[in-house]
Amino acid sequence: MTKAQFSDWLDRQAGTVFIGPAVTVILLFSIFPLLASAWLSLTRFSLQSGGYELSFVGALNYRKLIAGSQQFHLLGTAGEMSAGTWTGLILAFVLLAWAVLRSLRRRAGFADAAQPAPHAAAAALALACALVAVMLAPLGPFASAAQAMRDAADWPWFAWLLLGFVLFIAAAVTARLLGARAGLSGLVGRQLAGSVWLLVALTAAGTANGQQGSLLTTLFYVAGGVALQFVLGLGLALLCAQPIRGRTLFRLSFFLPLMVTPVGIAYMFRMLADMSVGPFAPIARVLGLGAMTWAQNAWSARWVVLIGDTWQWVPFIFIVLLAAIEGQPRDQLEAAQLDGAPSWRIFRDITWPAIAPTAAAVVLIRVIEAFKIVDLPNVLTNGGPGIATESMTLHAFIDWRSLNLGGSAAVAYLLLFVSTLMAVSFFHFVVRPARGEQAA
Repeated sequence: MTKAQFSDWLDRQAGTVFIGPAVTVILLFSIFPLLASAWLSLTRFSLQSGGYELSFVGALNYRKLIAGSQQFHLLGTAGEMSAGTWTGLILAFVLLAWAVLRSLRRRAGFADAAQPAPHAAAAALALACALVAVMLAPLGPFASAAQAMRDAADWPWFAWLLLGFVLFIAAAVTARLLGARAGLSGLVGRQLAGSVWLLVALTAAGTANGQQGSLLTTLFYVAGGVALQFVLGLGLALLCAQPIRGRTLFRLSFFLPLMVTPVGIAYMFRMLADMSVGPFAPIARVLGLGAMTWAQNAWSARWVVLIGDTWQWVPFIFIVLLAAIEGQPRDQLEAAQLDGAPSWRIFRDITWPAIAPTAAAVVLIRVIEAFKIVDLPNVLTNGGPGIATESMTLHAFIDWRSLNLGGSAAVAYLLLFVSTLMAVSFFHFVVRPARGEQAA
């Protein structure tokens, strides 16, 4: 090979020769913590004379969390189901069926959306999700029946997973025969997400009158907190977008909480919520609430944590939505105002369609961030009373602090699975439709 030929070859392979090794090193550096945590989640850490020992235990740490001695910590303890919890469970199934139907009725879902086939396909997919969720229910009203069924069949665990996969494939093939254009992988993906969320709904219903675990507490912080933060942030953004006096001062004031550290916010709310010597103590005594101790009640403690998190993160949503509102086209807005359209209709028909993609993206970012909440429950309540305010991140931290490294890594990986599933589901069913994209 001549010098010129070598130079030409090097030019063609420059990306592989020079950039490839750097990308490989960065990738390995990025995924090394994930690989190390995956290994730790399959081991048991124990101190020995002169050092420590990591012994391989397989999926034991996960079995403890899902169906073993640590189930109460992650999933909670079951209680008697009331009529309200049964109603909520039925509504969860109906919501799943509606979400699947809405997904299938999109232009890319069926050749003729006016035909009744989408309803039958959605029913088949939702029924498969319900069967798999009931079959794998770890606790709650169906857990004992599911366990009896598993014991009677005497199948290994992978056989049940195989059966669930067969149900998914059968339902997906049925949907395809009914005219669905979506691929089998897309249909099975919908069913996998639906089954996991139905399992979460079964767990929530089963622990409604029992003790709630760190999984449901985390989902409460994520779903309840992000919803409240979005409503408040959108309202403040709409208010500050109006031509009012002093709106620059309002914008700066509303943005300040985002600059405070989470630990500082936790200590501040711990002081504010102190009903004995806090600033609201005199008002509480006048109202006859001086003896109230919010930290001794599970739900009041969770709400204090959620309010503190909301106070910190509303400014983030506010500033992004304010930029989106002020960046929308002005001609349609001014034309609607000249025509005398009411404010609510202008928001519904002009403002919301313009800011919907930005709103969906900022909520997705906030959902991912909300799963990492740890400072507020740790400082405010130390996870108490009991484990009532423990998030999964705090759960993993407490296990790590007690040298249960395998259990801590297992909790972290379950958190990664739940947060990824929620983010992907939200992106597929909310962000993509808001951008006008069609689901696969």
